[in-house]
Amino acid sequence: MKRAGFVLILMLFLPLFLIGQRYYLPAGKPSVKVKFELVNNLIIVPIEVNGAELSFILDSGVGTPILFNLSDQDSIQINQVSEVTIKGLGQGEDAKALRSRGNHFKIGGVQNQNQQLYVVMDKSLNFSPSLGVPVHGIIGYDLFQNFAVEISYTGNFIKFHDPDKYKHKKGKKFRTFPLQLDHKKAYVKGAVVLEDKEEIPVKLLVDTGSSDAVWLFTDAEKGLELPEKNYRDFLGQGLSGAIYGHRTKVNSFKIGDFELRDAKAAFPDMETFSALKNLGDRNGSVGSEILKRFNMVFDYPNRKVTMRKNSKFGDAFHYNMSGIDLKHNGMRYIVERIADTNGIVVQEDGANFGNVQILLENKSKLSLVPEIIVSGIRAGSPSDLAGLQEGDLILAVNGKRVHQYKIQEIFKMLNEKDGKHIKVLVERANQDVLVSFVLKKIF
Repeated sequence: MKRAGFVLILMLFLPLFLIGQRYYLPAGKPSVKVKFELVNNLIIVPIEVNGAELSFILDSGVGTPILFNLSDQDSIQINQVSEVTIKGLGQGEDAKALRSRGNHFKIGGVQNQNQQLYVVMDKSLNFSPSLGVPVHGIIGYDLFQNFAVEISYTGNFIKFHDPDKYKHKKGKKFRTFPLQLDHKKAYVKGAVVLEDKEEIPVKLLVDTGSSDAVWLFTDAEKGLELPEKNYRDFLGQGLSGAIYGHRTKVNSFKIGDFELRDAKAAFPDMETFSALKNLGDRNGSVGSEILKRFNMVFDYPNRKVTMRKNSKFGDAFHYNMSGIDLKHNGMRYIVERIADTNGIVVQEDGANFGNVQILLENKSKLSLVPEIIVSGIRAGSPSDLAGLQEGDLILAVNGKRVHQYKIQEIFKMLNEKDGKHIKVLVERANQDVLVSFVLKKIF
């Protein structure tokens, strides 16, 4: 079953080209601040590529920037192009791509006049429907390598600091840890406790491009074995196909003396990493479901990261209790009444309904709104047992018409709390169908 996922995990295995590319701050400025949008734990930043305004996921797990999901409406010039084949996570085939050099990237006041990039031609690689916002690519190491990069998940901003001038903050709330860099990727050391067993030290890839919490690689000798309480699930979409594995939780996850209890975790199928010949001493990855609980400074030039708890630290870890995955599926028309009980027409703000609005007899309007469909159902989940089906068009959740909400808000409605009764109105084969179920705590 093909499913759209929210987790983005991409890995390139390509030769490293020394082309002298470098990002730089404006003359005389010690730092530049850039606002971002946080969508499903992922940082979405606006970047100009050769003058074209695009949206990128900040993904510390990737080396060279990758462009994808370029539609007929996207006009972008790329320079010095050649064809290549690239391989990423997933069990599918290698992807055809274009390699381009000599491109101008600009994020806020930070610029690079000589950026190499890859353009993936496969139109199926598209994360916009699942995230509900346009995403044209990912960028990581090349942007991190020249700065001390401050990320505020509570303030929704990134600050690029001159690493030679930036002073890491000290105090009882701050912790600074070594950051190991290897093949354009950053690693930190931590520890996990599984099923009340002893603490297990782990080396984890820092992956801001994963919306998940912790991924662990099975290693019986080290004691990293899948806990008894788990369920099989779709984990995300890689460059070379879907990624599956088992979701579970760990009793404890630690970085230094920062500890998170009952942390969400997953054990991906190791076949996913078949393209990576040697994982070395890596034991998994830490994603943004963990990272968002800290405000931090990644200092690649000086090989360290400084972390401080933020207001998200104590948030509970949320699981997909309903078993429903959602995605955007284009647009559709709806007719809405806009008259009050006295028949007086009330003109509503149409910002939520797109650009098309037609008044009908002064009492209704025809609006063009996003179409949200069920993109996947987890086998044995409450929604599956209640009869919800892949492809169902979501109309309302507990009486709330969904076209007024972002896709992440709808997902939250469907997974609010254990024991909550959920009624989902869907359109199936041109008929309205009401499906009811009760959310059940997974662990």
